[in-house]
Amino acid sequence: MRNRIRNTSNKFYTAIILLLFFLFTSEYIAQTPNQIVVYKTIDSIKLKLFVFTPLNNNSAVKKPAIVFFHGGGWNNGSPKSFFRQSEYLASRGIVAISAQYRLRDSNGTTPKECVKDSKSAIRWVRAHALEFGIDSDRIAAGGGSAGGHIAAAAATLKFFDEDFEDKSISSKPNALVLFNPVIDNGPDGYGYERVKEYWQEFSPLHNLSLQSPPTLFMLGTADHLIPVSTGEKYKNEMEKLGIRCDLILYENEKHGFYNKSKYFETLLETDKFLKSMGYLEGEPTLKPDNVK
Repeated sequence: MRNRIRNTSNKFYTAIILLLFFLFTSEYIAQTPNQIVVYKTIDSIKLKLFVFTPLNNNSAVKKPAIVFFHGGGWNNGSPKSFFRQSEYLASRGIVAISAQYRLRDSNGTTPKECVKDSKSAIRWVRAHALEFGIDSDRIAAGGGSAGGHIAAAAATLKFFDEDFEDKSISSKPNALVLFNPVIDNGPDGYGYERVKEYWQEFSPLHNLSLQSPPTLFMLGTADHLIPVSTGEKYKNEMEKLGIRCDLILYENEKHGFYNKSKYFETLLETDKFLKSMGYLEGEPTLKPDNVK
């Protein structure tokens, strides 16, 4: 009986030690936001921004910002998927934010609500720029897959704003960083069956204008959802308008590669792009041996 108690006790303490080891070595702990704020409450749903601020942050000094939107087909996903990128970019001197938005699986919403939330998030950040020491004229948006869509949608679409928000505050980002984004919702594009009643107002590719912001577009050549031809068409349409669009193709990479096999490379390109836009200074501090 005594041995059984001792064995149970040993197993308990072993489990505690393993749990503590996991907590202190997990990426999540290393990537804890400096602040979490609610940017929108709608239908009793509180939507949050997970804010990563630069070291020794001084709100009196205006800094650029970037707002990320996670992927998940407008159905699911988590803001945590951009915590790694946010933490690194904050270390480079930018206020990096990963946004929560409404999803079909958890909120029963349609893609339209996703876009409304992306616009609300950027508008909220711009409205509170002074509070966070953000330069309201240097707010970028980024995202992967469907998150890339709603980032680009905020930059290009005329509609899908909340009626109760102050439209005098722009919801348009000043630059875009897109990871295998959904930017064509036309009959041959992604998600057409879900948005076919309003696709012409909803598809970023079909709503580009002279006000569209400079864009970094990263795409894998083996992406089964976003063909290379779609990325090339987006770039061509942007350049016809005289707007910068850097299209970077990654050979044989599949959808979602930016958080997997090419995390380092895509984040390095993000750093270089933001530096070229005047959002970052100095050389990238990201090295292959310090990637988490």
